[in-house]
Amino acid sequence: MTVSEAVSLLDGQFFCGEDKAGLEIISACGSDLMSDVMAFVKEGVLLLTGLVNPQVIRTAELLDIKGIIFVRGKTPGMDMVDMARESDIILGGTKLPMFIACGKLYEAGLKAGGTRLI
Repeated sequence: MTVSEAVSLLDGQFFCGEDKAGLEIISACGSDLMSDVMAFVKEGVLLLTGLVNPQVIRTAELLDIKGIIFVRGKTPGMDMVDMARESDIILGGTKLPMFIACGKLYEAGLKAGGTRLI
């Protein structure tokens, strides 16, 4: 699935990076805790979060996450959009809650983007 397909499936919109939205993703991870994202995320993941602050962009940079979708109608500020553009990170958004958004992506064939060590 591409980032563009994911945003479309979630009735979403782009805040930046739409020109790179043909990027293939193989999994998705939904979390508002960036520490969980850092601990459990895999490669090729699309991050879904309701957290709207620069830490999200910094976490994505560290983990080479190329796409972020903000859930629950959250909108990033221009400072975040500028940071994302500088880092080639695609930003999108949806009004859907995280549970529904993750469920739609899973139903469409994306795998879980995190692993938990037991």
